[in-house]
Amino acid sequence: MLNLERLRTLDALARHGSVVAASAALHVTTSAVSQQLGKLERETGRQLIARQGRGVRLTDAGRLLADHAARILSQVEQAEVDLEAQRGAVVGELRLSAFPTAARGLLPATLAALRAAHPALRVGSRELEAGEGVRAVVRGDLDLAVVLDWYNKPLPLPAGLVKASLLDDPADVAVPVGHPLAGRDSVELAELAEDDWITWADGEFCHEWLMFTLRAQGIEPRTTHRAEEGHTQLALVAAGLGVCVAPRLGRDPLPEGIRTLPVRNGIRRHVYALWRADADRRPSIRAAVAALERAATALA
Repeated sequence: MLNLERLRTLDALARHGSVVAASAALHVTTSAVSQQLGKLERETGRQLIARQGRGVRLTDAGRLLADHAARILSQVEQAEVDLEAQRGAVVGELRLSAFPTAARGLLPATLAALRAAHPALRVGSRELEAGEGVRAVVRGDLDLAVVLDWYNKPLPLPAGLVKASLLDDPADVAVPVGHPLAGRDSVELAELAEDDWITWADGEFCHEWLMFTLRAQGIEPRTTHRAEEGHTQLALVAAGLGVCVAPRLGRDPLPEGIRTLPVRNGIRRHVYALWRADADRRPSIRAAVAALERAATALA
């Protein structure tokens, strides 16, 4: 009979593409991954992986078994979900992520509430950008992710996910206190056409949104500095190095030396939680979503 943990190792290799990445996903050593794969090859009597340069690739037999492993593991997870739902107890393990400002603004209250209300539930959290969180939920590496849309640019989502709205997060523009517009009550984005912009990294959803939005206003932005963390962006603004978009969730306390100005007609992010549809009945998922909703309501 095929060993479930060895199938899980093969599945991780197929999904992540390397022994190193599979070991990180499974929280084991690379030698443990190699040993499990070697035992699986002996169990099946087939070569499942082949050397390719410094890495490995799945053979045809390995790919075939990996496809079966993914379905088997999905069925095992579904069985666990059904048993947990039947029992109705919020127990077991829950893995979740949130994008950086939500990790700062929502997760502390959420995690504390879950620990107090459900001491038998083991919760682990990670800070991940929205796109990474979606991919991790789809792969099964996470149970739930807190992600975002911008008001004029939705985050692409694959099929098979369920989501729950948490809050709408207004965003302002942060400028240095010495900026010509710093004394205003509000601004139009077009008024900042000649400014240097501090933005997120290339390829990140929020950076793509900013470029899309500014270009729609007829602005070809000069992006002089890039930082993934919102408070780093604000520190660069305080140093007089440019302007940035500053969503309100998780941004306090603000550094000295900046002004935040609302944008006329408003810009905002829609923040929501998502999880796999096949886990929708899990009491732990429902408890986590309820805790997130309460934390979001308290902020609002």
